[in-house]
Amino acid sequence: MKLSDISSCVRGDVFATYLITATSEEPRSTIALRMRDRNVGAVVVVEGQKPIGIVTDRDLALALGARGVASGAPVQNVMTAPVRTIPEAAGIFAATQCMRDAGVRRLPTVDKDGHLTGMVSLDDLVRLLGGELYNLAEGVRHEQKVK
Repeated sequence: MKLSDISSCVRGDVFATYLITATSEEPRSTIALRMRDRNVGAVVVVEGQKPIGIVTDRDLALALGARGVASGAPVQNVMTAPVRTIPEAAGIFAATQCMRDAGVRRLPTVDKDGHLTGMVSLDDLVRLLGGELYNLAEGVRHEQKVK
């Protein structure tokens, strides 16, 4: 199943409802407030409609605590760039492999033109796969009762 199929079917239940973006020049403090207000752990930094970086709550914490980056500094000073993305047509297996290989928990999804279309997180996939495992277990349990 493609990520785009899954997100359109179960977006409210599994995938993040809010995709938050920022420009590279926005102050770090503004991004932190946006993350707090929307209850998200990552913001995709875009140029036009294309993702050029990502900033996570961990990036912000380390910038403040370990590196002493000023709150008014542009987010480009703390974002991870380039950002690892995945095509929206990719499947769950490709997403989990990409996350594992890159050591990331979040992947912005892009269309064939490289435009940002969404984001899938490790938490999203764990919830989805957990639900699928539950469904399989219930099917087996029902089959065992029928015999």
